[in-house]
Amino acid sequence: MTQPVIVNQIDPEFGQTLSAHPSQPRVIDHFDRKRPWDLPGDAEVLVTRSFRSWLKAPETCDFPALKWVQTFSAGIETYPNWLMQGRVVTNGRGLTAPQIAEYVMAALLLVEKDIYGARTTSLEDWGTRVFGTLEGKSLGLIGYGAIGAAVAKRARAFDMEVLACRRGAWREVPEGITPCASPKEVLAGSDHAVIAMPLTPETTGMVNDALLAHAKPGLHLINVARGALVEQSALLRALDAGQLSKATLDVTHPEPPVAGDPIWTHPKVLLTPHESYKGGLSERARFEHKMLANLDAWLAGKPMTDVVDLARGY
Repeated sequence: MTQPVIVNQIDPEFGQTLSAHPSQPRVIDHFDRKRPWDLPGDAEVLVTRSFRSWLKAPETCDFPALKWVQTFSAGIETYPNWLMQGRVVTNGRGLTAPQIAEYVMAALLLVEKDIYGARTTSLEDWGTRVFGTLEGKSLGLIGYGAIGAAVAKRARAFDMEVLACRRGAWREVPEGITPCASPKEVLAGSDHAVIAMPLTPETTGMVNDALLAHAKPGLHLINVARGALVEQSALLRALDAGQLSKATLDVTHPEPPVAGDPIWTHPKVLLTPHESYKGGLSERARFEHKMLANLDAWLAGKPMTDVVDLARGY
């Protein structure tokens, strides 16, 4: 069995997990988050995260021995092209989908119920609050990958109608999902809508004035994908005009927003600091399982899971 050289940028415990693999890999821990591209020349495998410092990587680096890159993140837009090109790239697709889906459900319930806003402190307030409901409301999903599926599962448990569109063809439409031909159709039929689509050159800025004009009046828009999918000025115009009632944003572009950006204080925007993926108890174990299974497959020359199509960007 080949003894691979693996660079670990996750944490020391993960390095120990890799070292225990039957192939007895030489594991090199490299935790310099400011310069994650400073790899040893004989590195064959890189296991990394989407550190912001990757955005400042040199225009080119030469690592002729590097054959495979495994990322913890699902998105790959943070990484330089030279790291991806000519190599097998596998990602962390679906690892944090349960946490992100919980965030979405929390946002839906916050808008419909607003329990903290209904806090009663006097007799004058007693019995004056009218709550909304998720039952019977329509939830639109722009993108139906692991996150979309996790959201749909939970939304259906609340008896919501779920509409969804995806870039690729539906191999099989899941039970309880109404397939839509386009994001326009999704927004037109939704009370709440979730952006859960990968960021690619084709999807950058796709949520613009033209698309939002098709939104059902009063739509609540949630973005848990990438900020650059949305033209922020168009979003603010739709909120100000009343086309959208609220926006829950866990992502922005740029991220974080610059000082003085109106997105910080807009009364119809709930902004969180790109942390919807946090809080899970099992994503680390799932990542270990994914990485070790892929390592077995890579060493055996067999198909690997969650291989990124670089031409499509995900």
